[in-house]
Amino acid sequence: MKAILLSKLLASGLLASTVLLSGCVISIDDDYEDGYHVSSGADWQDRESNNRKYISELSPGASKTTISDKLGAADFNELVSNDGDAVQVLYYRTQRVDDDGVTTKNECTPLVFINNKLVGWGELSLTKYL
Repeated sequence: MKAILLSKLLASGLLASTVLLSGCVISIDDDYEDGYHVSSGADWQDRESNNRKYISELSPGASKTTISDKLGAADFNELVSNDGDAVQVLYYRTQRVDDDGVTTKNECTPLVFINNKLVGWGELSLTKYL
Protein backbone atom coordinates (compact mmCIF):
# COMPACT_ATOMS: atom_id res chain seq x y z
CA MET A 1 0.00 0.00 0.00
CA LYS A 2 2.87 2.33 0.86
CA ALA A 3 4.44 1.69 -2.55
CA ILE A 4 1.23 2.70 -4.37
CA LEU A 5 0.83 5.79 -2.20
CA LEU A 6 4.48 6.73 -2.73
CA SER A 7 4.09 6.15 -6.48
CA LYS A 8 1.01 8.41 -6.65
CA LEU A 9 2.71 11.06 -4.54
CA LEU A 10 5.80 10.97 -6.77
CA ALA A 11 3.68 11.23 -9.94
CA SER A 12 1.71 14.16 -8.48
CA GLY A 13 4.92 15.91 -7.48
CA LEU A 14 6.41 15.41 -10.93
CA LEU A 15 3.28 16.76 -12.61
CA ALA A 16 3.12 19.76 -10.27
CA SER A 17 6.79 20.61 -10.78
CA THR A 18 6.39 20.45 -14.55
CA VAL A 19 3.46 22.86 -14.44
CA LEU A 20 5.11 25.19 -11.93
CA LEU A 21 8.48 25.26 -13.69
CA SER A 22 7.12 25.92 -17.16
CA GLY A 23 7.03 29.53 -18.24
CA CYS A 24 6.67 31.91 -21.09
CA VAL A 25 9.65 33.55 -22.77
CA ILE A 26 9.11 36.87 -24.49
CA SER A 27 11.84 38.05 -26.82
CA ILE A 28 12.00 41.72 -27.59
CA ASP A 29 14.06 42.69 -30.62
CA ASP A 30 14.34 46.34 -31.61
CA ASP A 31 15.29 45.39 -35.18
CA TYR A 32 11.73 44.31 -36.04
CA GLU A 33 8.70 46.51 -36.33
CA ASP A 34 5.31 44.98 -37.10
CA GLY A 35 6.97 41.88 -38.57
CA TYR A 36 9.24 43.81 -40.96
CA HIS A 37 12.98 44.03 -40.56
CA VAL A 38 14.11 47.55 -39.83
CA SER A 39 17.78 48.12 -40.61
CA SER A 40 19.84 49.93 -38.07
CA GLY A 41 21.36 53.22 -39.19
CA ALA A 42 24.84 51.85 -39.77
CA ASP A 43 23.57 48.81 -41.72
CA TRP A 44 21.66 50.66 -44.43
CA GLN A 45 24.19 53.49 -44.65
CA ASP A 46 27.07 51.04 -45.16
CA ARG A 47 25.06 49.05 -47.69
CA GLU A 48 24.10 52.13 -49.71
CA SER A 49 27.64 53.49 -49.61
CA ASN A 50 29.14 50.17 -50.75
CA ASN A 51 26.56 49.83 -53.53
CA ARG A 52 27.18 53.40 -54.78
CA LYS A 53 30.96 52.89 -54.74
CA TYR A 54 30.80 49.58 -56.60
CA ILE A 55 28.31 50.86 -59.19
CA SER A 56 30.44 53.96 -59.83
CA GLU A 57 33.33 51.68 -60.81
CA LEU A 58 31.34 49.49 -63.23
CA SER A 59 32.08 49.23 -66.93
CA PRO A 60 29.66 48.29 -69.70
CA GLY A 61 29.98 44.65 -70.65
CA ALA A 62 30.42 43.34 -67.12
CA SER A 63 28.57 40.09 -66.52
CA LYS A 64 25.44 39.90 -64.41
CA THR A 65 26.97 37.03 -62.44
CA THR A 66 30.07 39.04 -61.49
CA ILE A 67 27.97 41.99 -60.31
CA SER A 68 25.46 39.82 -58.43
CA ASP A 69 28.30 37.97 -56.71
CA LYS A 70 29.67 41.28 -55.43
CA LEU A 71 26.42 43.13 -54.59
CA GLY A 72 24.32 40.13 -53.57
CA ALA A 73 20.64 39.68 -54.30
CA ALA A 74 19.00 42.67 -55.93
CA ASP A 75 16.26 44.53 -54.07
CA PHE A 76 14.10 44.26 -57.21
CA ASN A 77 14.59 42.13 -60.32
CA GLU A 78 12.72 42.53 -63.61
CA LEU A 79 13.08 40.71 -66.92
CA VAL A 80 11.49 41.38 -70.31
CA SER A 81 12.10 40.20 -73.84
CA ASN A 82 12.84 42.92 -76.38
CA ASP A 83 13.41 41.96 -80.04
CA GLY A 84 14.59 38.50 -79.00
CA ASP A 85 17.00 39.82 -76.37
CA ALA A 86 16.58 39.22 -72.64
CA VAL A 87 16.56 42.63 -70.94
CA GLN A 88 16.99 42.31 -67.19
CA VAL A 89 16.99 45.13 -64.66
CA LEU A 90 18.46 44.65 -61.19
CA TYR A 91 17.72 47.38 -58.68
CA TYR A 92 20.18 47.98 -55.82
CA ARG A 93 19.51 50.34 -52.94
CA THR A 94 21.77 53.41 -53.16
CA GLN A 95 19.91 56.28 -51.47
CA ARG A 96 17.42 56.70 -48.66
CA VAL A 97 14.24 58.59 -49.46
CA ASP A 98 11.80 57.68 -46.68
CA ASP A 99 12.63 56.74 -43.10
CA ASP A 100 10.12 53.88 -43.07
CA GLY A 101 12.40 50.82 -43.04
CA VAL A 102 11.11 49.63 -46.43
CA THR A 103 13.18 49.73 -49.62
CA THR A 104 11.36 51.08 -52.69
CA LYS A 105 12.51 51.41 -56.30
CA ASN A 106 13.00 55.17 -55.97
CA GLU A 107 15.70 54.38 -53.39
CA CYS A 108 17.55 52.11 -55.85
CA THR A 109 19.79 52.43 -58.88
CA PRO A 110 18.72 50.22 -61.79
CA LEU A 111 21.40 48.16 -63.58
CA VAL A 112 20.34 47.19 -67.10
CA PHE A 113 21.59 43.95 -68.68
CA ILE A 114 20.99 42.63 -72.17
CA ASN A 115 21.66 38.91 -72.48
CA ASN A 116 23.47 38.97 -69.10
CA LYS A 117 25.88 41.79 -70.07
CA LEU A 118 25.70 45.21 -68.43
CA VAL A 119 24.69 47.90 -70.93
CA GLY A 120 24.07 50.76 -68.50
CA TRP A 121 22.71 51.94 -65.16
CA GLY A 122 20.48 54.68 -63.89
CA GLU A 123 17.21 56.11 -65.14
CA LEU A 124 18.57 57.11 -68.59
CA SER A 125 19.60 53.53 -69.33
CA LEU A 126 16.30 52.26 -68.07
CA THR A 127 14.44 54.60 -70.40
CA LYS A 128 16.68 53.79 -73.37
CA TYR A 129 16.46 50.00 -73.16
CA LEU A 130 12.85 49.57 -72.04
